[in-house]
Amino acid sequence: MSQKICYDRGLTDGETLWRERYDWLLEAGYVLRPRYKPGWVPSWRGTNKYALNFEDGWMQMLNYVLDAVRKSDGEMVMLKRVSRTVHPFEVAIGQYLCSPSLATEPRNHCCPILEVLQDPVDPDIQIIVMPLLKEYNIPPQLTIGEAVDFFRQAFEGLQFMHQHHVAHSDCMTLNIMMDPRNMFPDMFHPFAREYDRSVIGPAKHYSRTARPTRYYWTDFGLSCQFDADDANPLTIPIVGGDTTVPEYLEDETTPRNPFHTDVYTLGNLIREDFLQVYSNLAFMEPLVASMVVDKPNQRITMDEAVRQLDTIISQLPSLRLRQRLRQREDNGFIAFLRDVQYAFRMCYGALWLYPAIPRPPPPSQFEQKKTDADGSRLRTVLATMRRRFVPVRKQRTPVAS
Repeated sequence: MSQKICYDRGLTDGETLWRERYDWLLEAGYVLRPRYKPGWVPSWRGTNKYALNFEDGWMQMLNYVLDAVRKSDGEMVMLKRVSRTVHPFEVAIGQYLCSPSLATEPRNHCCPILEVLQDPVDPDIQIIVMPLLKEYNIPPQLTIGEAVDFFRQAFEGLQFMHQHHVAHSDCMTLNIMMDPRNMFPDMFHPFAREYDRSVIGPAKHYSRTARPTRYYWTDFGLSCQFDADDANPLTIPIVGGDTTVPEYLEDETTPRNPFHTDVYTLGNLIREDFLQVYSNLAFMEPLVASMVVDKPNQRITMDEAVRQLDTIISQLPSLRLRQRLRQREDNGFIAFLRDVQYAFRMCYGALWLYPAIPRPPPPSQFEQKKTDADGSRLRTVLATMRRRFVPVRKQRTPVAS
């Protein structure tokens, strides 16, 4: 007798919350996957096969996000539940950064917000509708030029936020993502991202050199905006994903300038994800070192970081930019095999015909519902936020001005 190998992968409590809103979201124009449709019957039931062999066998472990398809055009989107109590500024700051007057700025790398829905059950919950993005480094960058393109987009995106007096406050690997539509023309399964949407086979994708991508800063839950005339804005820090920030290790209760912290966390991201992984990016080490200085007021600003990066890029010859990224762990034989594989890929894909540094597409014109075309309501909301709230750990509490 064959052993039964299928197993229960029923809905989690968090997934049940989404199932309860299936019909409401459908009326709002968004279709959840079959797993979340009321009356769902697992497609693997009675087949004696693993649940993960089926599209609806993949669970969503994070309660606050779920993918959907927009009915009007079939676009894949991501839904995110946001608590007004826990993250009171996330929606307003996100909408400000992608408002019509800023959305088309080439240096704007802030995740677009397509729509904001009010949860029909919980008045504290808003649901942000965003494009479905992908981890910025999966698949990893292949060449020095592809890495440089990421550096440039990440730097100018954070510079853009700072020039509009917004501190991200949680710059980390998980909070910068890429628009996958150019690299993955048929997209992928939202929670089994190495597979196609039906999880039958691998998701087809191209290199960044052949199909350049655009990177986006996401998750403004810890972000804060300040008045333009505030030369040294201070807030009580909320520790984000990077727990190595020197000023936080020293004291988490003293008000700090979050723009200094942003510079450190971006520099540390480059250090940990690139300089400590690849051996042929030494040209970035002096710039990163100036961003991760222990004393916050001795770090360079994002304006200075972008200027230095532009100078570095201008001095890199095309031949060097086309070199593959060499992992530090490569020994001689492994490095040789990867060199051969890369040379074959360059020839087979005719990658030498493309620019050595990928040229990112312009800001995507994701279709948004125009509920506030002139941005006046957003400016009013943000104006009331500035200088009237002091961030504290875990949530921001109103304080009289």
